[in-house]
Amino acid sequence: MTRERRVKKGNKQDGKSFRISSASHPSSLIPRPLSSVSHSSSLIPRSSRTKTTAVFFPFDLFGSGGAGAGAQLLADAFQEMLADNRREKVATRARAYAGKVRFQEFTFETMDDYRDWRSQARKVIRQALERGDFLLWIAGNHLGVLPLYEELTSRERKRPEESVVVQFDAHLDIYNLADCTKELSHGNFLLHADGPLPGLINVGHRELLLRPEYVSKYYRQTFSAADLAVNPEPALAAVREAAGRAGRVFLDLDCDVFDPAYFPGMAHPLPFGISPQLFLRFLDAAWSDNVAGLAISEFEPNRDQNDRSLATLIWLIEYVLLRRYECGERGSAGARER
Repeated sequence: MTRERRVKKGNKQDGKSFRISSASHPSSLIPRPLSSVSHSSSLIPRSSRTKTTAVFFPFDLFGSGGAGAGAQLLADAFQEMLADNRREKVATRARAYAGKVRFQEFTFETMDDYRDWRSQARKVIRQALERGDFLLWIAGNHLGVLPLYEELTSRERKRPEESVVVQFDAHLDIYNLADCTKELSHGNFLLHADGPLPGLINVGHRELLLRPEYVSKYYRQTFSAADLAVNPEPALAAVREAAGRAGRVFLDLDCDVFDPAYFPGMAHPLPFGISPQLFLRFLDAAWSDNVAGLAISEFEPNRDQNDRSLATLIWLIEYVLLRRYECGERGSAGARER
């Protein structure tokens, strides 16, 4: 996959440099299905009817500076994936999400681009949630996910629901230790949230110093990488139960949750991380029609090796799209049967 930037700069919206591309597959370019039988929309699973808004938000101040380039690279690779699907002349599984993807990309090239970054991000997130879209939110460092957390619990939205975020992260972002800044950063952004936090379940942290009573003020549950190494089943059961009760579930992947042996493209690698295979088990445990989106952050391509990390994330994004749109009725039934 090329690293060349091929997206042209576009419109200014509300004073924000903002690129929008119609990455949805034009229906005229997609071969007609062999069957022409129409179906009532009431018989089509809700997940198959909704659109996906894919937003690439390469914000990386106050944290891992190289992670912004990771979001930009993922934007290029994502658009290349969609373009490859459009060029394909034979039927493929990608037809399941053809015509259902809206692509949006922020740019942070000047100081003006950083002005009101949280409110600009929240506006886009709010619009996607109010439309009922599935949201792919690809940030630079993990701080770029803060507007999503804030919007999930915002009282300003028309239909607020109880939201659970299953957070895959090597760090608990509530650091208040002596050598940690008190100003907003990617290591303490939960302390700076505007309003209440969603129900947070952390999976895979490697924290050894923060006391449990302090952690419980911000996290509903936490499962360390050490716990998962000994026995992941209690954590899988807890995630399955919490996701099944929630009105809305969001998956938040900070790439440093992975062990660097599997995923080298991260700024702050820690030992004893989880494997991509175990991550998929947790994704499966959380999955249902109530999963509203996936956030990805902290991918640093300068530390990647032979594009291994990039390939992992693009594979994961397409896997999620296929799970969302392909055989949605069967997937939802499977989630309920577990």
